[in-house]
This record gives sequence, C-alpha cells and structure tokens, in this order.
Amino acid sequence: MSDEYLTDDEQIEALKGWLATNGPGVLLAVALGAAIVFGYRFYESRVDNRALAAAQLFDQMTGALGKNDRAGAERIAGEITGRYAGSPYADQAELTLARLAIDDGRLAAADAELRHVVDTTKDHELAKIARLRLARVLIAEGKPDQALATLGTLKKGSPFESLFDEARGDALVAKHDRAGAIAAYQRALAVADPRYGDNALLTLKIADLGAAPRIPGIAAPNPPAAAAAAAAAP
Repeated sequence: MSDEYLTDDEQIEALKGWLATNGPGVLLAVALGAAIVFGYRFYESRVDNRALAAAQLFDQMTGALGKNDRAGAERIAGEITGRYAGSPYADQAELTLARLAIDDGRLAAADAELRHVVDTTKDHELAKIARLRLARVLIAEGKPDQALATLGTLKKGSPFESLFDEARGDALVAKHDRAGAIAAYQRALAVADPRYGDNALLTLKIADLGAAPRIPGIAAPNPPAAAAAAAAAP
C-alpha cells in the first residue's frame, strides 16, 4: 500500500518502524560523512597554516642573508628543515645551508645537504640543480668519478644541459682526460643559453686545453699550426 493512503498516525508509526530498522545505519553514515568533511577541512587548514609559517621563516632567512647575517640565516634554515621537512621551503633551505657550507670551505657538510635534496625533493627541476651543485662539490673534494656518476644523463633540450656538460668537462679535466673534457665543453658551448651559462668562460676553458671553441653560427678559426703553415705557403 502506498504511503499516500495511510493516515497521519499510520505514517508516523511506519516512520518509527523504518527508523528502528534503518536509523542506526543512517545516523552512522551521516556521522561518518560529517567527520570526513570536518577532517578534510581541518587538514586543509593545517596545511595552509604550515605553509604560511614556513613561508614566513623563509622570508626571515632571506632577510638575514640580505643583511649578511650568515649565522642567523643558518639558524633559521635549520629551523625550516627541522619543522617543515619535505616541504619546498625545506628544500630551498637545504640548498642555502649547502651554499653557506661551501663558502666556509665545509665541503663534507655541503655534500650531505645536497645529497639529501637530491634523494628527497619532489621537485624534479630542483633535483637537477642539487645534482649539478653536488657534482661541483665532489670535483672540489677530488672525487671526479663520483661527480660524473652524479651528473648522469640529462634529457636533450633541458635548460640545464649546457651546465651539466660544463660540469662533466670539469670532472674530466680533473681526471686528466683532455679529449673528453674538450668534447664536453664543446657540447656545452653548442647548446649554451646566455641566461644559464657563461659562454666566455666556456670558450676560455676550451682554449686553455689547446682547442678552438666551436661557436654555433661562427666558423671555427684555423688551429695555430695550420694557420702558420697556410701563411708560409707560396
């Protein structure tokens, strides 16, 4: 029988019976739904508050660096990495700690900071920056083979391609591999972007190895011996 044919009292009794059978499940579902919504909003609020607090500390750190307060910057960077590990601000703080360590000649400390960024950051581009800096630290530590392994391979067309090839050339120079270093520097020069690399420094490094830089769009000059022979020819 349809509910529309029940009297008011009968409808009330029917509702009571339905609630007795289904009420606990409905109430539980409503309670769970409310808990999920509240929990998600609480999580969002907590994430937003953490991000804001981390951003404020990061601003303080950069402010300290601007004032040349290295000790203060290092202290704040340590606070960021300790309280907000895994966040983009923590990654940047570790890069800052590595830079300060390099400036102080503490290569082992810089090595540790950069390795942690490489291993843990979720930012692929930042990982490339950390790999590049770590390779340079390893070269300075006298570990060119580890530097080459750290550099690995890089996708063609990456804005970091020239810088990686240059660092690879530096590592090969440290290994006394002149031919390999020249080839790496020439590759770096061929794809160099003025926004990311120093073309003048690359050409100088190539010239220091006794080779002629191959600059895109410009014909390479004759090697000195060939030029002298050409001038002496009748």
